[in-house]
Amino acid sequence: MDTTLVVMAAGMGSRFGGLKQIAPMGTNGEIILDFSVYDAVKAGFNKAVFIIKKEIEHDFREVAGKRIEKMIDTEYVFQHTDTMLPEGFSVPADRAKPWGTGHAILCAKNAVTTPFAAINADDYYGKSAFKLVHDALTSGSEICLAAFRLGNTLTENGTVSRGVCDIKDGLLKSVVEHTALDKNSPIPMDTPVSMNMWGFKTDIFAELETRFAEFLKNMTNPCKDEFFLPFVVDELIKNNGTKVDAYISNDKWYGVTYKDDTPAVQSALQNLMKEGHYDGI
Repeated sequence: MDTTLVVMAAGMGSRFGGLKQIAPMGTNGEIILDFSVYDAVKAGFNKAVFIIKKEIEHDFREVAGKRIEKMIDTEYVFQHTDTMLPEGFSVPADRAKPWGTGHAILCAKNAVTTPFAAINADDYYGKSAFKLVHDALTSGSEICLAAFRLGNTLTENGTVSRGVCDIKDGLLKSVVEHTALDKNSPIPMDTPVSMNMWGFKTDIFAELETRFAEFLKNMTNPCKDEFFLPFVVDELIKNNGTKVDAYISNDKWYGVTYKDDTPAVQSALQNLMKEGHYDGI
């Protein structure tokens, strides 16, 4: 079965202080995304769709695209405030940023024709998570999630926000966003959390279109409100009774939330390369 990897890469890293999606991490300048695509290909995904801003297309292709296009069939789509805007709506005059992760996935609608995984460009998920999602999609899962243990997703350089997952009998019951989390938080370190690694069939696009229009109608702050993908999944569970298969990866997640995270992530990924986990990347 054909499957697609959809990568959300349009956001600029405000806390990181730049375009963290293309910061070099590997021994030869590889970025986090190189590792994710490598793991996805090994898991069985055979197409990648990158959601980016048109303004970063040249840099993205130069730093990442040329290597990645050798590994997998690749397509680019663009996310801007007016992309996939429903009829009858317009962009508020002071709106500068796109509409969030739910909108990002909607922007890929015309490029995705198979079951797909959705990930963040600047997160390292590890091999097992891609295998879990791919196997679930090819086994018929409508929606699935690869969650991680909270303690495996924290940084030493500040607090983080995480979607805390309630999982029972292999099904996701809810995702609740928690902010300002660190190793001293009262939430147990083995609690599963979402790092935005989802699996979907293509009928999610119709749900996103409907809910995006509702979101636009009911905004309280048109300049800042965002249409988040986990909120859509949570609504589908609660209002539609949608079953979301949930899996927990015990791999360590790596990401650059803050600029000071960079040396530790570089060291971890370069060590994995030295150990032979990414031969031929």
